[in-house]
Amino acid sequence: MEIKNQKLSNDDFFAERKEVLQQWPTGKDVDFDEAVAYQKSIPAKKRFGVKLEQAVKDGTTLIQPRAGVALYKEHIELLKYLEDEGEADLLPTTIDSYTRLNRYKEAQVGIDKSFETGRSMLNGFPALNYGVHICREVTSALKSPVQVRHGTPDARLLTEISIAGGFTSYEGGGISYNIPYSKNFSIEHTIAHWQYTDRLIGLYEEAGVSINREPFGPLTGTLVPPCISNAVAVIEAVLAATQGVKDVTVGYGQCGNLIQDVAAIRSLESMTRKYLDQFSFTDVRISTVFHQWMGGFPQDESKSFGVISWGAAAAVLAKATKVIVKTPHEAVGIPTKEANAAGLKASKQLASMLQQQSFCDMPAVIAEAEIIMAEMTCILNKVEELGKGDWAKGTVLAFEAGVLDIPFAPSKYNAGKMMPARDNNGAIRILSCGNIPLSNELVLFHKQKLDERAAYENRAVSFQMVVDDVYAIGKGFLVGRPNGVK
Repeated sequence: MEIKNQKLSNDDFFAERKEVLQQWPTGKDVDFDEAVAYQKSIPAKKRFGVKLEQAVKDGTTLIQPRAGVALYKEHIELLKYLEDEGEADLLPTTIDSYTRLNRYKEAQVGIDKSFETGRSMLNGFPALNYGVHICREVTSALKSPVQVRHGTPDARLLTEISIAGGFTSYEGGGISYNIPYSKNFSIEHTIAHWQYTDRLIGLYEEAGVSINREPFGPLTGTLVPPCISNAVAVIEAVLAATQGVKDVTVGYGQCGNLIQDVAAIRSLESMTRKYLDQFSFTDVRISTVFHQWMGGFPQDESKSFGVISWGAAAAVLAKATKVIVKTPHEAVGIPTKEANAAGLKASKQLASMLQQQSFCDMPAVIAEAEIIMAEMTCILNKVEELGKGDWAKGTVLAFEAGVLDIPFAPSKYNAGKMMPARDNNGAIRILSCGNIPLSNELVLFHKQKLDERAAYENRAVSFQMVVDDVYAIGKGFLVGRPNGVK
């Protein structure tokens, strides 16, 4: 199929919509005009974008957990607990894995078994199977705005039901919910599916209802250089804006070096604004989200709180609009509601203590941000060149050429040639560029940084550094040193 970065026509969109709403019986309950009226009845204090916009103005960092269970009454109780006991500013609804893979029959079996056993037999909330009315029971029962978080390459019907169901924010994108999650979905198809999602939200916008959209920033969450995740976020923001989205939250996953993390958020916000303005999307609102450490966690709860608190501190010092909070049970499995609330309260404490402080204008942060932006420019210029000005075409060709290359991604459409490793201070650098089109000066910069670490550790720069770094935080360190090296 041929993909283009242009707004879907109403004829094309509504022809596709007829097919989408027939994918599962709950689709028949979606009525666009009625859904617009329902969305307009939601008070401003419960609208995701309104709360984010106020946080941007106030310079505060909001806290948000991940959470979702199969039984809807228990899901409501869980979110109420995180709202009241956990002091969450924003609430999630994390969707189950069967729904993410469009396996709705198996999701229904999970719901039925959950009712039989009285406990969740799914790892999330099956919003699509429940349909519009039960989703409204969930969103109306809470005081705070609620977002759908999932991981679905083809989320078209889920989007329809979610927005009609009263959710006011929706996560994901054609790259970020494909390459890090799936093996066999082509980029062309997932970009097309997400053009539908974004056009739907654009239609709500045109009807007077603004829905917040959030590309998934961390990607694989494993040693992803900021220039890669930031470039993907900018591309997905531009693709969404093309379809009429007016409220975008671009995200980044914590890497662990404070200077680099703050610089990454600074450069992400700056470059997103630059490229949206370049394409004349000057009216699109931008906010940022910082994801706490997405890699391995210590099994000890107290040590896990150290990782959580470090992530919260980095988010606030970077002036991110919100932070996605982890729990002290990350290394164990699905967290209890008490563990989830504990992670939230620890993060809330850091957010309150550090609210008046910022690292954004430190010389070291500015210098690192300049490097990240130079790297992003190299990548995005090549995407634009490959697509001859069309970023949708350019993205497909960039993955084919390895110009866009996400480390440790399962997708067969990802080259997997670029390899990252930490430098001696724990910042993520590029050990092997693969086909990432960095300038000679930037390639030399990364080489020098890794050579410095190699000299300190008295070993050669090699893939073993990568392996050591992947497991380091779970062992209590940021940089994976050889035995005997501190």
